[in-house]
Amino acid sequence: MAKLFGNLHLVLLLGIVAALIVISSFTGWTGEDGKSIADDVFRWLHLFFGVLWIGLLYYLNFVQVPTMPAIPAEQKGAVTGHIAPKVLFFFRWAAALTVLTGLTIAFHNGYGAQALTFGGTGADGINLIGTGMWLALIMAFNVWFIIWPAQKKILGIVEASTEEKASAGPRALIASRLNVLLSLPMMYAMVSANLG
Repeated sequence: MAKLFGNLHLVLLLGIVAALIVISSFTGWTGEDGKSIADDVFRWLHLFFGVLWIGLLYYLNFVQVPTMPAIPAEQKGAVTGHIAPKVLFFFRWAAALTVLTGLTIAFHNGYGAQALTFGGTGADGINLIGTGMWLALIMAFNVWFIIWPAQKKILGIVEASTEEKASAGPRALIASRLNVLLSLPMMYAMVSANLG
């Protein structure tokens, strides 16, 4: 058992197989046609990538960033050289895949354009999911175009002067904290829209 659970890739593979078994066992619950099954799979992927993205966002903001000042200087390299780059890899790709699978679901079900243009009526599910989609798009933009470029400088992944590194820190922190702020209404919109 220790060998099995010591191998993250094997655990993920078994989790995927278990999820596919559950999905296929409950075919008919949402529909037996290919469109319904594809929708189930994309919703599952969207949830997986979303949990990974927001989980890492919260880890960075609630644990890693606040703890860094208390870490002795000689130990910071372990975090900045090994942990942070790995976290940021999964963080940014989870953001991209969350957005991609979410847009796939919306357009696959025929409400993508209407939601993105707030084409609903007042406070309905279309406008609510559209709000959530736009919040997620802003958050993903922050990840890829503000946080990640700044972190590459801070972590020494790209060449940067001391001044550039110093200015990158506050920029990354503000964008990251903005994402924490936006994540709360975004998650409400995503779970409450109740669209097919």
